[in-house]
Amino acid sequence: MPDRPVVFVLNGPNLNLLGMREPDIYGSDTLDDIAAMLDDRGRELGLEVDLRQSNHEGHLVDWLHEAQATGAKAVLLNAGAYTHTSVALHDAIKGIRTPVIEVHLSNPHTREAFRHKSYVGMAAKATIAGFGPLSYLLALEAAAKI
Repeated sequence: MPDRPVVFVLNGPNLNLLGMREPDIYGSDTLDDIAAMLDDRGRELGLEVDLRQSNHEGHLVDWLHEAQATGAKAVLLNAGAYTHTSVALHDAIKGIRTPVIEVHLSNPHTREAFRHKSYVGMAAKATIAGFGPLSYLLALEAAAKI
């Protein structure tokens, strides 16, 4: 068990391609770059960051359940495309007491119409979007205060 409260940072499909995939939308930072930035800031805030990525919806659901079971302080969730399609993630978020903060690098509301509906956002405590990698840092700051 870590000495510091744990914040899970869960990333969905295609986020393993950050830095290569559509850099005009998602930027040039990789998921490893974001992980390093979060680890550094987490230490400053007295938090342990547990960053994970999967292209499989069920892994994300299992990790949300694990966050509650292990007493995580919060979850930062960038569900990628599952944001707009996954009732399973919506229900998993609603089913746990651990606060979930939805995170997006881009602002889904300025993009294609199908991205305007968020099943994750309907269940999450809050949403931070549109600030690139700073979205993750802002969400971590919020997690430290809740």
